[in-house]
Amino acid sequence: MNREWNPWLPGGGRGGGRLRPRICLLLLGIAGGCAGNPSSRVPGEEAPRVGDEIVACGRFFHVGAPVVLWMDPRGYDAYRVEPRFPEEVPARTPPPAGPRYASLRKGLPEDLAAKIRKRGWTLPELQGWVSQFVVHYDVCGTSRQCFKVLQDRRGLSVHFMLDVDGTIYQTLDLKERAWHAGKANERSIGIEIAQIGAYPSPDHEVLRSWYRRVGGRVRIRFPSWMDETGIRGGDGPFRPAREALQSGVVQGRRLYQYDFTEAQYRSLARLLAALNRIFPRIRLDAPRNADGKVRDSALSAEELADFEGVLGHYHVTTRKIDPGPAFDWNRVLREARDLRWGRTPR
Repeated sequence: MNREWNPWLPGGGRGGGRLRPRICLLLLGIAGGCAGNPSSRVPGEEAPRVGDEIVACGRFFHVGAPVVLWMDPRGYDAYRVEPRFPEEVPARTPPPAGPRYASLRKGLPEDLAAKIRKRGWTLPELQGWVSQFVVHYDVCGTSRQCFKVLQDRRGLSVHFMLDVDGTIYQTLDLKERAWHAGKANERSIGIEIAQIGAYPSPDHEVLRSWYRRVGGRVRIRFPSWMDETGIRGGDGPFRPAREALQSGVVQGRRLYQYDFTEAQYRSLARLLAALNRIFPRIRLDAPRNADGKVRDSALSAEELADFEGVLGHYHVTTRKIDPGPAFDWNRVLREARDLRWGRTPR
């Protein structure tokens, strides 16, 4: 978890300063629209960074929520080949060899693919290609556990992880093709939200073990086997945004799930607003039925190919049910649209 800077705390948490979305930055020699004369900078001078930037094609963009990048000390680096948690990978499950991502997306026109092979992506090229954002829950409960399972055990990857305290972890530059959503990988950016998931019974043992009522309110209870460093205390306890156990139908199945946290909803809305501005083809809407409700089943291959916007993993394939019936689609999309156009989220 990122404990040095938190925009939800009074004063911002680090140095007492509040977030300044328009602050200019220069990091690793990459200009980010700064005013002033770059020649006046002293070689070797450390450049400031706010701590809410995401990266696309080597360029930095503000989000308005706490972000930890793969290059940060507590970051999760999906570029690495060796295990992140070697001491926690079972001997019977050797970690996958080689990278867990691809730099070239499939289906590109050959002339564009040839350019990218030669010198990599430019942001305008990526903007013309990326058009979907896929939302997952991780069935791990924390981003740390999620990265361990994805990276070290399964040989998969995802661009973002969103922890229970609202911290966004970016593991790859958005130009990379992460391995998170099968046939949607070619045009999408993905996020794994820390959440234990949805189940077919309201008294399922997983729900009973992960949630308990304390002082009349439901809170998340992390299991004893999990490393809770950075979770216990601090911003906790962590509670579902809506107190009641939520129920709904996904892929024709009745499921039960506790809600995501307030901090997760706030950060996700800000991330979506930022991504829509960076990648205008990612519309701030989800697949909907004729009655205007968000669709609760998978799209056909043709529908998926045509769709531009925000998807649940269950929209991509009938084998998945995440982000589940508790995910408040209308809230997230409404708040993201408000933020995108400079309005106070309702």
